[in-house]
Amino acid sequence: MPGNGHRTVDPRVAIHDEPRPGTPERPWVMTNMVSSLDGATAIDGLSGQLGGPADKEMFGALREVPSAILVGAATANAEEYRPANRTPESQQRRLDHGQPGRATIAIVTASLQIDPTLPLLHEPGYRPIVLTTTSAPADRKAKLAASVDIIEAGDDRVDLRAAVRALGQLGHTIVLAEGGPSLNGQLIADDLIDEWNMTLSPVLASGDSPRPAHGPGAPHLDNFELRRLWLEDDQLFGRWTRQTSDQ
Repeated sequence: MPGNGHRTVDPRVAIHDEPRPGTPERPWVMTNMVSSLDGATAIDGLSGQLGGPADKEMFGALREVPSAILVGAATANAEEYRPANRTPESQQRRLDHGQPGRATIAIVTASLQIDPTLPLLHEPGYRPIVLTTTSAPADRKAKLAASVDIIEAGDDRVDLRAAVRALGQLGHTIVLAEGGPSLNGQLIADDLIDEWNMTLSPVLASGDSPRPAHGPGAPHLDNFELRRLWLEDDQLFGRWTRQTSDQ
């Protein structure tokens, strides 16, 4: 951590102590991404080869913080998403910090192209959210409605400002965005990201994998401040937060 020298930390403890002042009117939006040294976010379409035991531990620790996890449908399908916070220990730590035992996963999709076999949709007692549009196919909405709560935000594309606002109205004051890069790019364009968590994996990948965030339109520049930097197994785990106007 900057200014604190070298010390051993337990991410599943330390992460809960980091300030995240979200409100129902404006939830705190944080990200978690992994990339190679040269910026690749996936190998053969999946991020798993870029991680390792330390990254998996950080992934699990960050998932203990939010009450909602935002993910694009393409990422949810490719990574075969399941409900978060699966262990009793993880659930208890969340309860100890005032969160529900399990975070609610919210899938962002204008087209409702969600794999019907996705494990996320078939866990008893767990009900995810789908954030979509008013113009999304009505037949797909009807099929999904049995296993998810559907929120319409936007007409032809998902309006992420409206989507995050809707999550806040449901009581979700901290939202973790897990990508993919297109979702992150839209969050940046809409000026919604308050905290950027990035794992830098010590590999070079080349290829045509997208960078951690991309999208159409002009670049959107925000200044962020480094809050922590952890090292484990040659992987770097950084946390940056948005600079406030008085800094």
